[in-house]
Amino acid sequence: MEQNAALLQKIRLFVLDLDGTVSLGDRLLPGAVEMIARARALGRRILFFTNNTSRSPLEYVERLNRMGLAVTRADILTAGDVTVHYLRQHHPGARVFLLGVPALRESFAAGGIRLVEEDPDLVVAGFDKTLTYERLEKACIFLRRGAGFLATHPDINCPTEAEPIPDCGAICAAITVSTGRTPRCLGKPAAETVELVEAVSGLRRESIAFVGDRLYTDVACGTRNGALGILVMTGETTPDMLAESSFSPDAVFPSLGAMAPLL
Repeated sequence: MEQNAALLQKIRLFVLDLDGTVSLGDRLLPGAVEMIARARALGRRILFFTNNTSRSPLEYVERLNRMGLAVTRADILTAGDVTVHYLRQHHPGARVFLLGVPALRESFAAGGIRLVEEDPDLVVAGFDKTLTYERLEKACIFLRRGAGFLATHPDINCPTEAEPIPDCGAICAAITVSTGRTPRCLGKPAAETVELVEAVSGLRRESIAFVGDRLYTDVACGTRNGALGILVMTGETTPDMLAESSFSPDAVFPSLGAMAPLL
């Protein structure tokens, strides 16, 4: 307990996952409001980061405010934001064929990304709930012809209040089986995510903690990249998964609420 308290008190910025950490579906998880309020009251910063690219950042702002959290666009980052930033830095002007929902397409276009339907330089896959066989087929054809392959994030399933549903990683797996091509994944746990969080916050990664319910994205994003990785047991990870994992969290809590008294 004392070790966890000492760790938490060093953190200036908590980067909180959404699905399975702060909320599940349209309800906040127990203790989330209390932890966020206490951290803010103590002068710590909160940034919400989700790999889920099936909604736009502004949709997340509206959703969280509707659930009772005071959030602005500056408080939200997504794997889509990381991908746009990466494309602008490393592939300026590239022609991009995007597998993504309309909100993600709008975010890419607003970020200056050139979206095309034919002859792309890159295929980018997101969490596309509007995916059709025709577009899946086109993505595979373009990759066989030599286009580069990126994914907004590696998550295989997205938690919901009912059952997990196929996410970006599952879509990419189908493409990989068909083409033999594997994508470069952005979002968590990629180093580019930590770099963007540092850039927008002005803080060094040693004072930043990534908090979430997944070992291979949330925890790994911190522990692999010089920040901290904190696991909460309110989502995907079970005690057995934690015991067998090669990813070691810096701390484990039953929920965000359990962190609040130690801040």
